[in-house]
Amino acid sequence: MSVTTSSAENPSFHSERGLRCGPVPPLADGFVVRQETAEGLLTALAGPAPPGAGQAGGAMAAGAEARVVALVPLEGGADGTDEWHATSGKTQLAAWAAETLYESARISVLVWVSAASRAAILAGYADAAAALRIAQPGGGDSAAGRFLRWLREAASPWLIVLDDVDDPADMSGLWPSGPAGRLIVTARDPGLLGEVPGAHLLRVGPFSPREGLQYLMGRLSADPEQRAGALDLAMELGGEPLALYQASAVIGSSALSCRDYLGQVVRRRDQLAGVAAPPAAAAAVTWTLSAEHAARLVPPGSAQAMLTLAALLGGHAIPGPLVGTSAVHDYLAAVSGHRDPWGVLQALERAGLLEIDATPGATVRVHRVTAAAAMAGAPDGLLARAARAAADALAEAWPADDASAAAAQFRAVTLSLLRGAGNLLWREGCHPVLHRCGMSLDAAGLAASAVSYWHELAQDSRRTLGPDHPDTAMLSERLAGAYLAAGQPAEAVAWLRTASGSGPVTGPGRRDTVDAQLSLGRALVAAGQLSEAIRVLDQAIADSKRLRGPDHADTLAAREELAAACQAAGDLAEAIQQYQRVLADRERAQGPRHADTILTRHRLAGACRADGRIKEALGHGKRVLADRERTLGGDHPDTIAARESLAAIYQDAGRMASALQLYDQAREEYQRVLGADHPRTLECAVSLAHSCYAVGRLTDAMSLIQDTARRCERVLPPGSPLTQRAQASVAELSGGLP
Repeated sequence: MSVTTSSAENPSFHSERGLRCGPVPPLADGFVVRQETAEGLLTALAGPAPPGAGQAGGAMAAGAEARVVALVPLEGGADGTDEWHATSGKTQLAAWAAETLYESARISVLVWVSAASRAAILAGYADAAAALRIAQPGGGDSAAGRFLRWLREAASPWLIVLDDVDDPADMSGLWPSGPAGRLIVTARDPGLLGEVPGAHLLRVGPFSPREGLQYLMGRLSADPEQRAGALDLAMELGGEPLALYQASAVIGSSALSCRDYLGQVVRRRDQLAGVAAPPAAAAAVTWTLSAEHAARLVPPGSAQAMLTLAALLGGHAIPGPLVGTSAVHDYLAAVSGHRDPWGVLQALERAGLLEIDATPGATVRVHRVTAAAAMAGAPDGLLARAARAAADALAEAWPADDASAAAAQFRAVTLSLLRGAGNLLWREGCHPVLHRCGMSLDAAGLAASAVSYWHELAQDSRRTLGPDHPDTAMLSERLAGAYLAAGQPAEAVAWLRTASGSGPVTGPGRRDTVDAQLSLGRALVAAGQLSEAIRVLDQAIADSKRLRGPDHADTLAAREELAAACQAAGDLAEAIQQYQRVLADRERAQGPRHADTILTRHRLAGACRADGRIKEALGHGKRVLADRERTLGGDHPDTIAARESLAAIYQDAGRMASALQLYDQAREEYQRVLGADHPRTLECAVSLAHSCYAVGRLTDAMSLIQDTARRCERVLPPGSPLTQRAQASVAELSGGLP
């Protein structure tokens, strides 16, 4: 069967059959449908939903009528003791079922999601939402919610594959549901998914002797003489898919026959008998033969060097661009004197130690069992060099668009590296790629995942570098920022206090202490603890002036934070005075058209408006708009925001014609630049509707607010403040109609 795959660079596309999103792994050479050992997969997906699929209170959401199949091995690897046995080919079966349903047009939407972490799941859902055009790209958590809502309401038949669920907690609130749906879940541990209500649990074990023979015959089609002894080899290897894959790879790239290889297996098993109790699993034996075969194909040391690096990144699809980085080339040359990483990877593939997808970018895949064995056998010195090279390569090749599928793939690989390398990435402080990964989560809008990630890094830094290390302070501030982005200011305050010892930071005037004071001050403002925030910010300003100077950008930023705290506390006169002083100092130190200067003037205009000083607010608002048009251009979102803010000031001044004109212009520009369903566009539409109502354009107002409310309900998360405002506006404006 011809298999169509999508790469990380182009993860979704439409065809005459429908939409597909996510990189479906290609079917391996010699793929076997498993009619004897995995019978009923398609039948279970095609039939009615089993009893219990719609029960509330379980792992699946209430009303979940989707047909669910969970593919798990006969024996799990939850405790690591029998990990070699958990190689049953679940992902390949899921890929075959997905492709079969898609190619036969029994589904019109196919979404493949790596489920190894909650962040990966959310990113996969967000990509699908963007592909379905129901959310802005990179919408993160909110986009994932829109996608799940679309599934519940969809009439088109869909299939979601959640590949490699590692922790059931990752799926909390994220189980797909809907009457038009099918769901395939794969996991290494049967216990992880055994309690999913309504799921058809399909335990996938080793190949049967017939399937094992069929697999070897398909893989060794080039030279029929190599098939001699295939049935005996399949039975000796116990039908383990990974062992059969490695065996057929070595045989196919050598002059051996199945009978010759069988002899090697028996001898190697006897050698391992003295050191392995109970007897080694088949894949544990074939792994050693594959490693030796790979070493014969390339210059000394290069096979182990590249396999160790790939293993540290393994467990996920490894982006091909990493292989071409100078970091990987320099690492391989330093370890082995060889400078052809792709050549070594191809040799490893010929030995059955990894796979290279024939997709754009040439994704590399290493089975997690092979990766674990490679890392266990690598000397400490090589592991440390490989970890550093892998981290450097990720930092070198990181995609510019953090909302892209490629960035999600980089994040997943970085998490694998973080787990596998342990303390190796902390020897010279926090490696930059760990910081880059967290910033990527922030930029992608994955707020909850960002909190978990920064929390883990901050704790690791305290443990490995110590509480006084600058990287520990930096990571604590990043975690506080993630808490604020996630709407958890109290947690940000609590963490910053814990990180600084006890109570507000008031220690000696060190630079990192000043930064911590500023972070705590911002968090206190967000948490509504305004009197303490003002006290902390006053101290931060004094320390920053002493250490950095009165005109330093950080000192000015701290003074602006104090102005914001005063405004939040209702002391508008003090806030305006503070803003005016900062504005004057910024104009002198940074120039009148510096972005920070313009932003300070914008905030001053808002404070003046809040205090009823409309004439001053208008003057500053006009200047902000003119400066942003001149420096950023008319289509920049910040310029449009300045136009919208000026419209609000005109409305307060009673100059409704100007307000309507600016609101209408801002809404049209938002729609053109950001899209009709972007929150900024929708918020501006609500304001425009109220302005239309105020001047008696009742029909226009109602039409606009009703359309905006419907859009908010469709694209924003449940309970969104903007949705509530739009709904309240519908009731308010309709109540005034005759």
